Amino acid sequence: MIDVAALDGAAAQLDEELGGLVVRDHPVATMTTYRVGGTAAVYVDARSVSDLVAVAEARRTWGVPALVIGRGSNMLIADTGFRGIAVSVASFAAAIEFDAWHDGSDGPVDVVAGGGAALPVVARRTAGAGIRGFEWAVGVPGSIGGAVRMNAGGHGSDMAACLVDIGAFDLDAPELGVVRLAAGDLGLRFRASSLGPSQVVLDARLALQWGDASLAEREIADIVRWRREHQPGGQNCGSVFVNPVPGEVTAGGLIDSLGLRGFRIGTAWVSEKHANFVQADDAGSAADVRAVIEEVRSRVAAATGYQLRSEVRLVGFDDGDPAATSFDEVGR
Repeated sequence: MIDVAALDGAAAQLDEELGGLVVRDHPVATMTTYRVGGTAAVYVDARSVSDLVAVAEARRTWGVPALVIGRGSNMLIADTGFRGIAVSVASFAAAIEFDAWHDGSDGPVDVVAGGGAALPVVARRTAGAGIRGFEWAVGVPGSIGGAVRMNAGGHGSDMAACLVDIGAFDLDAPELGVVRLAAGDLGLRFRASSLGPSQVVLDARLALQWGDASLAEREIADIVRWRREHQPGGQNCGSVFVNPVPGEVTAGGLIDSLGLRGFRIGTAWVSEKHANFVQADDAGSAADVRAVIEEVRSRVAAATGYQLRSEVRLVGFDDGDPAATSFDEVGR
């Protein structure tokens, strides 16, 4: 349990250095796609690397945890909230940059996207410019930073397929500033990476290809159409569980085989449209969402022997999730 005096001390230190960028008891749950849960004791809307340095120093001085929030698409905030410093980099790390001029021929092009940029925005911007290779990301509601951390993917591709390097800031080593890390050094694997708990992704350089804008936009439309037909909208985090055997055994298939579509606990339930989605009611409870996740996992294990690993980052809960994909303080 984090001491109240430590939280107050960290908040006072940050307020003195950053002023209006600091908010107490901020409703960070509304920044997630589940939109349920509590507040962050301290929230910082960072506008520069210098602001991150201030967060790192306050964290070090007062011994409080930090939570970097991207688009919140893999994050479930406890109803009791997060007793630490939550920080967003979206205000200064969301630009999308590429050379807008080319001679009309196909060929390679580098795109640099800020860690706080939304994947669908990057996908649509690049497709509209005639840049191919990132269309798959239009249906993934996370941020670039979170996508790197989790090696997000879909529709036959993932971040590892196009990532060149990243700019990262380490909250544990602010004196290093922003360092560039090659994709090959990030340990990218299925829905995971070796990025440490304190490393914040500020930008990612993507190796894509010039191509036909009309074909790119057609692929975007096809992906959006497919997702609308096969996946639910509303308050959810996308797929909850990692497929046990990619390409062979799916989490959704296992859950569906047990007839769990529509299974409900309180304000949360398994989607009737896709069994690997857990939905939340408006103004629902994070505890109910977790309860559904745990009950589904328990029933699948008992019936099939498969121990499903969760993609959901639990924040502020008294206990962690030992069966989760590798996570840390930084959310997608």
